[in-house]
Formats: sequence, structure tokens, C-alpha cells
Amino acid sequence: MPGKKEEQGRLTFAREDVTMDNVEAKLKTLLAYWIEHNSEHEQEFRDWADKAAPISGEIAKQLRKAAVKMASVSDELNRAKQALLKGKGGSQDVHGQTLRG
Repeated sequence: MPGKKEEQGRLTFAREDVTMDNVEAKLKTLLAYWIEHNSEHEQEFRDWADKAAPISGEIAKQLRKAAVKMASVSDELNRAKQALLKGKGGSQDVHGQTLRG
């Protein structure tokens, strides 16, 4: 995708005019990236919870809670991705106004 680049593990896009078509294309790319990235963090939290458990049960507990919350965020991102793939994404603005028919 033109204008897409990765810097220090972050997906960025060059500034350009924004249309609904390129917003949807970028969202498709970003959602996939965010879901994968969150999954990696979730697993890291679980791994470090296991490592922290002998030192502090409280730290391990908090890391596991963070992992659960990260999984929940990934679920929400997956729902957004599915809505986009079903053609629901972008049909209304943030105020619920129809952008296209």
C-alpha cells in the first residue's frame, strides 16, 4: 500500500488526502496489525506472569488480568474488522449521519 511504512514496530501512513475508500483500506490493514500486535502482548503478559509468580503472586495476578483485558480489546478489534469486511464500516459518521447510500 503506498505511503505505508513501519517505524520501530509501529505501522504508520504518510499523510495524504483521506477518502472513504482509502480509510477503509487503511482500517483493514491497521485492524489486522493491531489484532496481531495485541495477541503478542497478551502472550508476553502471560509469560511474564509465570516468571513473576515465584517472586510475587500479586504481580503475576495483575499481569494475568492485563492479559485478559488485552484479549478483550482484541475481541473488540475483531468485531470492528468483521463489521468492516461485511461492508458496515464507514456508512455513518460519528454522529450517525449517513455518508453514502
